[in-house]
Amino acid sequence: MFDLLDPGLLAALIGGAGGLVLGLAARLGRFCSMGAIEDALYQGSDLRARQWGVALGVALIGTFTLIGFGLFDPAMSPYLALKWYPMASITGGLMFGYGMALAGNCGFGALARLGGGDLRNFVIVLVMGLATYVALNGPLAELRVTLFPPRPASALPGFAHAVSGAFGLPTVATGIVAGLAILTLALSSRAFRAQRRLILWGSAVGLAIVSGWAGTSWLSLATFEAEPVASHTFSAPIGDTLFYLMTSSASSPGFGVGSVIGVLLGAAIGSLIKGQFRWEACEDPRELKRQIGGAALMGVGAVVGFGCTVGQGLSAFSVLAFSAPVTIIAIIIGAAIGLRQLIYGFAFDR
Repeated sequence: MFDLLDPGLLAALIGGAGGLVLGLAARLGRFCSMGAIEDALYQGSDLRARQWGVALGVALIGTFTLIGFGLFDPAMSPYLALKWYPMASITGGLMFGYGMALAGNCGFGALARLGGGDLRNFVIVLVMGLATYVALNGPLAELRVTLFPPRPASALPGFAHAVSGAFGLPTVATGIVAGLAILTLALSSRAFRAQRRLILWGSAVGLAIVSGWAGTSWLSLATFEAEPVASHTFSAPIGDTLFYLMTSSASSPGFGVGSVIGVLLGAAIGSLIKGQFRWEACEDPRELKRQIGGAALMGVGAVVGFGCTVGQGLSAFSVLAFSAPVTIIAIIIGAAIGLRQLIYGFAFDR
């Protein structure tokens, strides 16, 4: 097979398959992190937050099942392989969340809306991708590395491994029990259990995360680690996709590039199925300015916090990395502050 297909292309196909499911989930299943936060804070509805819980529960159960069968080594995950800096998670999460509120979407949500014809999100995707590379390899890279130098973890920074070390409990069992607990909590609402479409697409999102770990783990072993083990995230891969589009004759796509393209394609298909595909553009310069600023904050924040709502909220959480809940809480707080400012200004006495 590897004589016919480049490993990078195979990784892109694996990412594209999962990305396609994620794009469909966004358009057909209304799966959206920003939407879940807005619904919970201002609509009094926790349905989409519970949908996120279903996705997380399924991702946890599936990922630790892979570990149990020896199909995925969590030490290969970038979220557990590197040393964790709590301040990086907090700072990056707050920046990302606040930027997400200003932009009106996270990176994944912007890709999903762009796939539906909303050209306003083309600006968000473009600026976020550029800002990501500014923080990864550009002018802000040296400051980031000085503050949070990337070093190998001395011990896997994950809850399951910490529990196993402290109490001698099996790592796999700990992860699966955590997944079952989150899934049970998400399904504890009768109103949510009636929303079968939300449950179905939430489960599909969780399986897409699992497919990323399974597919790239297989490819890494088959190519003697020529391809990194990864699952879905939409911060650096957006920048990688822009870079690949400019240098494709001299480079190979990877999992992240395939994932981004898959989301765009899945969102376009989902929009066409629902009859919601339409070209839209920004008519308000103030809105455009806010979206550009928010996208830039998201790009830098995602690099500092080592992931976005999907990267930390699902992929990192699926291996129970210490960084996941801290980053997600920071993102939610940042988004809440940004939404409050957009709706009321800073007049907190209202």
